[in-house]
Amino acid sequence: MTLIRHQNGWVIVLSFVLALILTMLPLPDWAELGRPEWVALVLIYWCLALPERVGVGVGWLMGILLDVSRGALLGQHALSLALVAYVAALFHQRVRVYPLWQQSLTILMLVALHQMLGLWIRGFIDQLPNSWLYWLPSFTSMLLWPWLYLILRDLRRKFRVS
Repeated sequence: MTLIRHQNGWVIVLSFVLALILTMLPLPDWAELGRPEWVALVLIYWCLALPERVGVGVGWLMGILLDVSRGALLGQHALSLALVAYVAALFHQRVRVYPLWQQSLTILMLVALHQMLGLWIRGFIDQLPNSWLYWLPSFTSMLLWPWLYLILRDLRRKFRVS
């Protein structure tokens, strides 16, 4: 049995902190509806890149932080991000070999799953959205995925995160 030594975990932590900041950053009303799911995107990237380091537990923790920062029902984002992390880690070997455009479609499905679970939970407390624009963050996240993937991959390689 070999002992695996993890390096430069601060890059992972810093990427999640930046994702939380981007999530809380105020936007104009017209742009607020299309805000990408930054935390979900960063979580998916690290689950695909390093599933032995970032997984369901990190997804749950980031979801709790997201619940607190957004003032949502405690556990709403935690449940959905933990499930997204599980699915991403489960299929990481398959998704990593996809070209970026196919990965973007996978991201669309994973972020839509995150939003669907949030919608399901919000339905229990009668806080359903009024329009189909609720799904817009899934599409903006899909469009941003190639650039976020390339940036995080370059950071992971430059700082040799393992």
